[in-house]
Amino acid sequence: MNRYKKIILTTTIALFCLAVYAQQVPMYTHYMYNTLVVNPAYAGSRNALTVTALHRSQWVGFDGAPTTQTLTIHSPVRNKNIGVGLSVMKDKIGPLNSTSVAGHFSYSIKMTEKAKLSLGLSGGVNMMDVDLNTLQLDQQNDPVFINGIENRTTPDVGFGAYYSRERFYAGISAPNLLENNYARTNNTNGAELRGKEQRHYFFIAGTVFKLSESLLLRPTTLVKVTQSAPIQADLTATFIIMSKLHLGGMVRSGDAVGALVGFNITEQLNLGYSYDWSYGLSSSTYNRGSHEVMLRYDFISKSQKQILNPRYF
Repeated sequence: MNRYKKIILTTTIALFCLAVYAQQVPMYTHYMYNTLVVNPAYAGSRNALTVTALHRSQWVGFDGAPTTQTLTIHSPVRNKNIGVGLSVMKDKIGPLNSTSVAGHFSYSIKMTEKAKLSLGLSGGVNMMDVDLNTLQLDQQNDPVFINGIENRTTPDVGFGAYYSRERFYAGISAPNLLENNYARTNNTNGAELRGKEQRHYFFIAGTVFKLSESLLLRPTTLVKVTQSAPIQADLTATFIIMSKLHLGGMVRSGDAVGALVGFNITEQLNLGYSYDWSYGLSSSTYNRGSHEVMLRYDFISKSQKQILNPRYF
């Protein structure tokens, strides 16, 4: 790629991530393992202390492409109706670096012997830094790009509801209710850099079908809705073989197709990898796809292993 194309692509990413009406939250192919990030009502739902780490490198080979890391920890407390959790997310796209830290609380209501409804709240802070000096511009003295946004910290709160049974779940959530404004005016020349968070709404669902004694099919979906952007849906189908090997495929509407593979190393430790290719963007010409790695561990005592059913979600 020549230098001119690199300038255009990098600048486009920068403007995209600061746009008022952009879809701003990171995307995850392993969303079914990263549920706490989008729905606080998921906290404690696995009946164990669960730690999940995820790394995503998006549009590999594309200058300024997004990279995202998340770490989530959640568990039920002594009162089994209450769950608590903590999530940390670091996201980088072009000149923008953001870090979010949030605490999560859920309360579960038993609907039937095998089903429950959980309501959740989250609260935390978002820390943003935009270094526009890292951009290569065709007009180096553009007044809009002289100064960035330095160490801006803003609060955030979220809400979610999560219904679950042994082989089915569904949830709705709005994890970022506050639409924080990041507008900045250059005092020297009056040039403005505008940025505003958009509220996002999520719907998640999944189920498990038993095809044979050694083969399960787990379809899942994640639907994302935000103002002035197309509704986006991830549809994923995963085969679970011998309760060990996970093989699946994914379609993200208007954006990407992908494949997932995972392995239950032990009853408590799960490793996953995915690759997806963005067919819906002109950027697909200049990148080598997106890679994601996920690692999850459930801290389960010997007594818990004897009473816990298989956990599919």
